[in-house]
Amino acid sequence: VQLQASGGGLVQSGGSLRLSCEAAGANLVYHAIGWFRQAPGKEREGVSCISFSEGTTTYADSVKGRFTISRDKGANTVYLQMNNLKPEDTAVYYCYGKSGYAYWGQGTQVTVSS
Repeated sequence: VQLQASGGGLVQSGGSLRLSCEAAGANLVYHAIGWFRQAPGKEREGVSCISFSEGTTTYADSVKGRFTISRDKGANTVYLQMNNLKPEDTAVYYCYGKSGYAYWGQGTQVTVSS
């Protein structure tokens, strides 16, 4: 399975971005797709995850109420809508998938200026 992440950029504090993670090469019905992020000097943090078939979601406490994960089954794509962004959200965001094994896409940089 190949994952293609996009949508990062530079935004001011309080702004919004939408990340996309498009999957190719597999039917995702038994997969979960999610995002983790890593900022310089900090540990990797799981941000959010969604089960592709049922739509069950999980969020890190740090993003609850601000980020929303969703999926488009027809497009084989998962989205991460990020609202009310804060400088501490600055990181490289990676999408990943899991279904008995794990796989990752490339990262996309999100920078939030104060």
